[in-house]
Amino acid sequence: MDNQNPAEVLPKLYRDVLDGVGRLERIGERQAAYEIRRKAQRAYSSRWDERARRTMDKLEHDARARLAANPHAAALGALSRSSEPV
Repeated sequence: MDNQNPAEVLPKLYRDVLDGVGRLERIGERQAAYEIRRKAQRAYSSRWDERARRTMDKLEHDARARLAANPHAAALGALSRSSEPV
């Protein structure tokens, strides 16, 4: 992903961050979700450059780390995967 133009990857990274934010909200981590969403919106609405890509990468990592640290996230993840159509 590092050799791609940030404008090509930023929309997917933003969607990934928002997916993580949604999962954080579902497990009750609303304050963390709010902060990550706010920072993601700021990065996404600014210049689509390498700095925005790095910021979005960090926010996605932060969301995943918070989810991994929460025992409720594992149960929620198992439930959401089992309900997706094949």
